[in-house]
Amino acid sequence: MSDADALAANLARNLRHHREMRRYTQQRLSDVSGVPRPTISMLESGSANPTLAVLARVARALQIPLEELLGPPRHFGQHYAVTDLATREKRGILFRDVLPDGLPGITLERVAFPPRGRVTGIPHTKGSREYLIVERGVVVLRTEHQQWTVHAGEVVIYRGDQSHGYHNPSDEEAVAYTMIVPG
Repeated sequence: MSDADALAANLARNLRHHREMRRYTQQRLSDVSGVPRPTISMLESGSANPTLAVLARVARALQIPLEELLGPPRHFGQHYAVTDLATREKRGILFRDVLPDGLPGITLERVAFPPRGRVTGIPHTKGSREYLIVERGVVVLRTEHQQWTVHAGEVVIYRGDQSHGYHNPSDEEAVAYTMIVPG
């Protein structure tokens, strides 16, 4: 099998898999991507020779990287070490992605607050919801109009499109998860 044939086979298998995972028909994917339905069908049969622009539109509509369409199909399961997950630090507070490849449109992070740690969140898109789930310790959540003291095992759901901030009022580390869902 030539490299071009292998890429076409990967594309056909991966495209069908991701389309079906989202419960899209070929027509729905066509509507979302702007790529004609017959082209989607040809891509899934392995008989098309698409341009990069077509592949980019399909990948964007499926909310996956372009490489995910062309690479070898993923295994049925995959283990990720904590070091494989993206992290960032802001004012001493460690943010870590919970999922390696994310959920389309959703941000899910683990947040480790050092003792007395404090961070201001950035308002998200209009209509978004944010969830704060505390796993360990206590986190105080302040929004424009309200303040909550959230203990381990508790959840607060609030508008994510407003000013907000978090702080750990204790002398122990606090661990929480935040999830942002667009409106």
